[in-house]
Amino acid sequence: MATIAAAIVAATVLIVVLTRPDDGNGGDASGSSGEVFLQAASADGIDPFTESSDPESQPPSAPPPTLPSAPETDANVTRGVEGSAPGLYGGTQNVASCDVEQQIKLLTAEQDKNRAFASVLEIEPSDVPSYLRALTPVRLRTDTRVTNHGYQDGAATSYQAVLQAGTAVLVDERGVPRVRCACGNPLTPPVALRGDAQRKGDSWPDYRPSNVVAVTPAPTVVNVFVILDLEDGGWFEREKGDTGENDEPTTAPTSEPSPTTTTQSPSPTRCPSGTTPSPTATEADAAPTCVPVSPSPDSPSPTDTSPTATPPTDGTGPPPDDATTEAQPDTNDATAP
Repeated sequence: MATIAAAIVAATVLIVVLTRPDDGNGGDASGSSGEVFLQAASADGIDPFTESSDPESQPPSAPPPTLPSAPETDANVTRGVEGSAPGLYGGTQNVASCDVEQQIKLLTAEQDKNRAFASVLEIEPSDVPSYLRALTPVRLRTDTRVTNHGYQDGAATSYQAVLQAGTAVLVDERGVPRVRCACGNPLTPPVALRGDAQRKGDSWPDYRPSNVVAVTPAPTVVNVFVILDLEDGGWFEREKGDTGENDEPTTAPTSEPSPTTTTQSPSPTRCPSGTTPSPTATEADAAPTCVPVSPSPDSPSPTDTSPTATPPTDGTGPPPDDATTEAQPDTNDATAP
């Protein structure tokens, strides 16, 4: 299990500076009040749209993937992980973490809620069932920042939230969480807060603001999600939009890239004639460090070395010895570009 807790997420982790919305996600300037609500995995949350569609009242623990350490930051700067990252999500093989058909039934039974739900996700109310069936049920493995939406007085409300690892969500084709299953609330990406963040709600023992991530859309459609099995520690693949019936075992991710640094092979140190690389120079030096050459008495002068003669092109035979030296320039006169 210790190995599983250190499972690799093969994706670039970047810093995401959150921006304030322009009312493009079906709500007002979400989070402008400067509050972030902490929501445990099994909690109903604020103004739930529906009853829970998570079949497990006590969600399994979600060992976190290995992510690079991050400094404590304000609530408007956080790390982002692409939604296609293998191991970003957990679950149980052949078991859906969210009952999609129940979610559809609960929403369609109350058309006011259905319309409010659709408005957040910018779809038509009649498209809600097909939209939900196209999502993929998974569990978060990291505490995740989102814009959550509750239902109050016939309309959707919005607020910034951190969802605890282990929370059951439905993700879209780019791997972005879109529904929180414990309350049926629609989700959109997080946005900036106005002023200092005030964290509200009940925290959990391992909550650290610096460990919170925001899921960014994968650059292309994710047809298969690579998921950690939270029951036995294995790995499996789940196809986009599948609820677990067609899950297939797979191997664990094997590579872990540097999150913010690109490693490049340094160019060899080159020095002008009459100098040589400093013995203290390293490959990490931004520019070559060169020092004058101090030949030993036993070392021949550079001009004492006779270069290999080049055969003449007129077919008259080898040139005289004194012509050899004049025809070949001193190699030590070459200067690095």
